[in-house]
Formats: sequence, structure tokens, C-alpha cells
Amino acid sequence: MVNVFAYQSSQIDWCEDNFQFSEKVAEFYNTISNVSFFISAPIMMYLLHPYAQKRTRAVHLLWVMMMLVGIFSAYYHMTLSYFGQILDELSILWVLAIGYMLWFPRRHFPTFIKGRKYFSLIVFLTALLSTVLSFFKPTLNAYALNSVALHILYVLSLEMKRCTDQRIIHLAFVTVAWWFMAISCWLSDRLLCAFWRRINFYYLHSFWHVLINIAVVHGTTLFAYFDALYEIRETNPEVKYWPINSRCLGLPYLAIETKDRLRKSC
Repeated sequence: MVNVFAYQSSQIDWCEDNFQFSEKVAEFYNTISNVSFFISAPIMMYLLHPYAQKRTRAVHLLWVMMMLVGIFSAYYHMTLSYFGQILDELSILWVLAIGYMLWFPRRHFPTFIKGRKYFSLIVFLTALLSTVLSFFKPTLNAYALNSVALHILYVLSLEMKRCTDQRIIHLAFVTVAWWFMAISCWLSDRLLCAFWRRINFYYLHSFWHVLINIAVVHGTTLFAYFDALYEIRETNPEVKYWPINSRCLGLPYLAIETKDRLRKSC
């Protein structure tokens, strides 16, 4: 039986050369690029705290899980162990599950689901079953997890059909663009490794870590906006940017205002 904790016991080895700089770190750049998760998650927890107070403190749980993604991904790329691979993929699975439970629009629930608690229970049980099945086909997990993004994009397209706010439309396009760049790096590193090795460029998976992190920040802000718009009626949600209120230079976040004024409508 293969030692699941052993270095390079994983069935997946990314394009970056192994042990270039240290005998303890298998993929150096793929490991250190996970620092982006530890930068964005605390910032977003701080910026979204007013929204979490109005909606649910479980919003913070998603960003705690994002930091766990960073920890497990760093461990996986440092060791290329089977155990690290499983931890990395399961942490991503539960980030997606929490996102679905928090922000999947109520109006898109299947007809047999009457409330968010029931929907969240179904998502939780599905994620639990997927967790168990992950141990049987680990090489398919990453493709399955990335395919969930297609459903998220579909739900986003349904929401955008109702929206006329140009700032939100812009945020949606930027979100999709970041995701497209991220998934292009992931697929290219996975499927075109021979080409990248020929030109001595094998950093695309490390780019994936940074780009998908940025895409998640934009995407969660977008879905939080729609959630607040329809679920927290007494507030006037607005997308702002930090630390500079600029769409080009700042991170988007949801600001919650409770002033008695005309509500904006998407």
C-alpha cells in the first residue's frame, strides 16, 4: 500500500520542475503563490463584516475556508502527496458548498424546495457524499470541481438578465474575465505541459492560484450584492472598492447602508 503521506504519492504532478530550490519543497512557485489566499481572506472578512452582521456570520466561514484552501494547497504542492491532494480538493469543495448555501438565489430553487434551510441541507448532504466519493476517483476531482463554475456562470447569467446597473454589469464581466484567465492557466498547465517545458515556462499553475483568488473576491461580491438586494430589504447595498475606490485598482466589496433613502434596483 502506498504511503498517502509520502512525497510524490499523488497521481498528479504539475508542470513545474520538482525540488528546484529545496529538497523539502516539491513545487516552489506553486507553493508560495498560495500566500494570496492569506492576504485576501482577512481583508474580505473585515470589509464584509457589516454585511455579515445583517445577513449571517456564516459569511466569514467562507473566508476561513479560503485560508484553509491556501494551507492545504501549499501543503499539497510542497509534498505532492496523495493526502495533500485530497485535502486541497476537499477544501475547495466545501468553499463551493458554503457559497451555494449562502448565495444561491431563492427564486432559482427547484420547486420542491421551499426554503433556504432545506436547500442548505441538501447542499450539505451532497457535499458530504462528494467528500466520500472523492477518495475513490481523486484524479477526476479537480475537473469536477472546475465544472461547477459553469453552473455558477449560468446562474450569474440569469441574474444579469434582470440587471440594468452598469456598475454591476461591469463587475460581472470583470469577474468572468478573471475566471477565464484563471481556468485557462489551469488547463494549459495541465494539458500543454510539454509545450511549456520546451520553452522553460512552467509557472501557469502558480498564476492560477492568484487569478482564481481574485476571481473569487469579485464573484462573491457580486453574489453578495444580489443576495442583499433581495434578501435584506431594509438595506441599500452598494459595491465599493478598497483601498482605493477605483474599479481598476481596488478590491470590490459589498457596502451595506441602512439610510432611509430610495433603494437602488438592479
